[in-house]
Amino acid sequence: MNDFKVGFIGLGLIGGSIAKALKYFYPGVHITAHTRSIETARYALSEGIIDDACTEIGNAYGECDYIFLCAPVEANVAYLQTLKPFLKEDCILTDVGSTKTDIHEHINALGMQKNFIGGHPMAGSEKTGIVNSKRHLLENAYYVLTPTEEVSPDKVKRYENLVQTIKALPLILDYREHDYVTAAISHLPHLIASSLVNLVKDSDNDRETMKTVAAGGFKDITRIASSSPEMWEQICSTNRENIITVLDNYINSLISVKIALAEHDSHKIYELFDTSRDYRNSISDVSRGPLKKVYSIYCDMVDEAGGIAALATILATNGISIKNIGIVHNREFEEAVLQVEFYEEEARKKAVGLLRKYRYTIYER
Repeated sequence: MNDFKVGFIGLGLIGGSIAKALKYFYPGVHITAHTRSIETARYALSEGIIDDACTEIGNAYGECDYIFLCAPVEANVAYLQTLKPFLKEDCILTDVGSTKTDIHEHINALGMQKNFIGGHPMAGSEKTGIVNSKRHLLENAYYVLTPTEEVSPDKVKRYENLVQTIKALPLILDYREHDYVTAAISHLPHLIASSLVNLVKDSDNDRETMKTVAAGGFKDITRIASSSPEMWEQICSTNRENIITVLDNYINSLISVKIALAEHDSHKIYELFDTSRDYRNSISDVSRGPLKKVYSIYCDMVDEAGGIAALATILATNGISIKNIGIVHNREFEEAVLQVEFYEEEARKKAVGLLRKYRYTIYER
């Protein structure tokens, strides 16, 4: 299937990336979009990401074979009532939200189960908006599908094929299981990171000593605290029961650690680090989950005039874009002086080979 019609409501980072991927892999696809921002619609039209922009939800959506809800999770629910009269029988209605129970409950209440398959592409970035969207953003990322009980197997298979064509990895889950899993491996980590950052901020002295030396491991485990407050407030509010459950479990584990420390139970402390290390090392390093992988290398180099500029020039003249570069001042957990971050794994690998040819000492992790 190549000549088909797709409707989007919302065109941010994820929606824009899906639209770009569809245009690339299905050149004949016709894409219609409705966005709150006129600037977003103009950009999408000028870049050829979409074919038509609609100022309201209307008859154009009645011709769509797929409709993607790509607005914030609470806004997606608000569009359902408006969309319902326009859904043709074989249309697949889906969303890209990080929580699924809330929208499934609204789908059930509105009697839209035969059209709906929830979707959650487990990819993203700290950058937002369609200008940061990429055709390959979803490549090799898990794309969770949460079909209703009444949607046909043919629709599920059709959606699976679409996801596979844009190079993502479809994974079918019950929507309740999805929300419990993401509460543990995505939503709780964001809460922990944000809470830890605020703890350091509130515990620091007037000279901001903690902030000054905060780097290495601290910056790694708190990177996701830079995410959108609006988005994460909505995610937490629509998955609060699951988050509370895993948060209770986490609090209990912290209390257990506190007791072990108070009782000088060295065996229990060792076991904590031993089991967590083994389990962490068993997790694939391929970027397939909801927490975006950082593509970094570490370079050992002497601090001398022009050193960083020379390295950056080598990369630039070979077509390698740098996302971020900087001196690692706190090297408690690092083996090198300079950290260089890239936008994707392919660029990182190319940089490693290139810089080693120039006899730079490069560390990967």
